[in-house]
Amino acid sequence: MTHRGSRILHVGSLSRVEGEGALRLYVHDGTVTGARLEIYEPPRFFEAFLRGRSHTEPPDITARVCGICPVAYQMSACAAVEDACGVRVPPVIRDLRRLLYCGEWIESQALHIHLLHAPDFLGCPSAIDLARTHRAEVERGLRLKKAGNTLMEVLGGRAVHPVNVRLGGFHRAPSPQELRPVRAQLERALDDAWGVVRWVAGFGFPDARTDADFLALATPGTYAVDSGTPTVLRADGSGYSFPVREFTGHVTESHLPHSTALHSRLDGRLHLTGSLARFAISGRLLSPLARQAAVEAGLGDPREGAVCRNPYRSILVRAVETLYAVEEALRIIDAYEPPARPYVDVPPVPGTGHGATEAPRGLLYHRYTMDADGVITDAVLVPPTAQNQGAIEDDLRRLAQEALTTGDPPDDELTFLCERAIRNHDPCISCSTHFLDLTVVRT
Repeated sequence: MTHRGSRILHVGSLSRVEGEGALRLYVHDGTVTGARLEIYEPPRFFEAFLRGRSHTEPPDITARVCGICPVAYQMSACAAVEDACGVRVPPVIRDLRRLLYCGEWIESQALHIHLLHAPDFLGCPSAIDLARTHRAEVERGLRLKKAGNTLMEVLGGRAVHPVNVRLGGFHRAPSPQELRPVRAQLERALDDAWGVVRWVAGFGFPDARTDADFLALATPGTYAVDSGTPTVLRADGSGYSFPVREFTGHVTESHLPHSTALHSRLDGRLHLTGSLARFAISGRLLSPLARQAAVEAGLGDPREGAVCRNPYRSILVRAVETLYAVEEALRIIDAYEPPARPYVDVPPVPGTGHGATEAPRGLLYHRYTMDADGVITDAVLVPPTAQNQGAIEDDLRRLAQEALTTGDPPDDELTFLCERAIRNHDPCISCSTHFLDLTVVRT
């Protein structure tokens, strides 16, 4: 091959990701010397906003972190504050929370599959172009997203930044009559979700593998969504778990100069959280229908230990998870009986609480410390993309090195390959811009 000496590939603004980021790739004599996913959105200081606020406020404040996945922030916030106060909500409220979370999984996964990710597999520069060539498939994806949004509206009061969630439960619980038309919509969505699984199963997938550790919640007897124990699966098949309260003892954050998002390491190693990790750790606990979908999609039978480490095939897992979320929502609605009271009281207790749930993009951790009056004195939020950023950069380095070793692609082709690798992980860049304390050491 012919090397071009030193090259710096700079993508000033990444397309089809949520938030503002850039990519910088450094190449010297055919060797990739560095890959940087630059998150340059301004820090948003949500942890600082929370200090000095009442312990009842985090569910409403943190919902504003993300317009696509507000429920994830609300549920992790509720879990952490209720943990600090020693409160457990009754099963009917837990089920309602899981039902609301299913709505978010449906709308978020459908959005990523159809509008952000599928164009890469079908040679389309944007979702608009995809709609011209695959109109029926895009319309089906929008129907799925609408079903998820409807579920969020009925339970949360609105689809973006729900207002019906409160500490201890909900301000108001829906009646069975209100859920009946939602159920009819979800029945149709189940057929659409099957169609999406079969559609994406026909895509062409490059060979690739990530050796990052997988991190996801695990819950006995069910696929983890709204609670669980952080569990690690390494590339060699070994694994371990640790309590949620020990999360920051295992997942450590540091600031790098090129990003306003903190970079995370799991016990000193690169790790990934999200669909691939959930499927690897808890796939055997999917419903029989979802396991069947995984087999049809070519992922293998998770009951027999099927694990997917190809980031390009993450779109298959998202499609399976969408189908599972629709089915799970139907199950909860069918068994639903309204609670006598839609919430339980959560009186303040001095101390620290920890909470973690599975946002569509991966494990989301919250920690709050409060005084005897319920005033928050410290808050920590660790979003999925901040955890995934190191592994994404590692993917980029390996992908670019392979492309340069097997050929000498022009910059525009190399740019597309790198952008595509980033979109495999569905980064929510806005959610990651949380860092507050920066120390600059100059010598």
